[in-house]
Amino acid sequence: MSTGLIILLIVIAAVVVVGAAALAFGRTRRGGPSLKRRFGPEYERTVARHDGDAKAAERELTARVERHGDLRERPLDSESRERYAARWTAVQERFVDSPREAVAEADRLLAELAAVRGYPDGGQYEEQFAALSVHHADHVDGYRQVHRVSRAGTSGGASAAGAGTEEMRTALIGARALFDDLTSPGTDAGRHRAASGTAGTADTTTGTTTGTADTPGSRPHARSHAPWALHRSRPKES
Repeated sequence: MSTGLIILLIVIAAVVVVGAAALAFGRTRRGGPSLKRRFGPEYERTVARHDGDAKAAERELTARVERHGDLRERPLDSESRERYAARWTAVQERFVDSPREAVAEADRLLAELAAVRGYPDGGQYEEQFAALSVHHADHVDGYRQVHRVSRAGTSGGASAAGAGTEEMRTALIGARALFDDLTSPGTDAGRHRAASGTAGTADTTTGTTTGTADTPGSRPHARSHAPWALHRSRPKES
């Protein structure tokens, strides 16, 4: 191989390395604001879980996007939508007498529904949650809460007593927002929307949902799973 060819190959390799470094640097600089916009409150929660280390949090969130950013949700037909709505209503009614069982059922229902929509299987909770956080960042914390509460006290130890009724109530109301997202006919239009203020928000005082999400006609089943059952007096622990 001639000296000139060797020099040319070295120059090309150097250009490739410099270009890759510049691209990586550019991604690093853009990562913070871009990830904050995409994940909203989930960004702050991830930073908190990393003890304030924003770089570590951004590495985790970037990995989530790389793994699940191209996921396309499967459509949910109207019959399936109504069937899931009826099941959610049953969960809320069950909460009156058996809050712990109701929360556990809500956790299973969300896992099943997410899998039907094309997310990783519910048996892989961490991976399923990561994928949901990429596409439903504004409401995914409700799933985290209901999953945590449903698992509280199941493995003994200091938390053996499990969560209290009020904590379970709050978790179930929060989880409803993700349920609504996953069963809404217009789900895809709201993807990647993190805390924009345009999505419906759960009112933990009244148990109702307000905002554009409840515009008449936008959710045919919205009234069918109104969480009236969550606010009857003194539900019993199971």
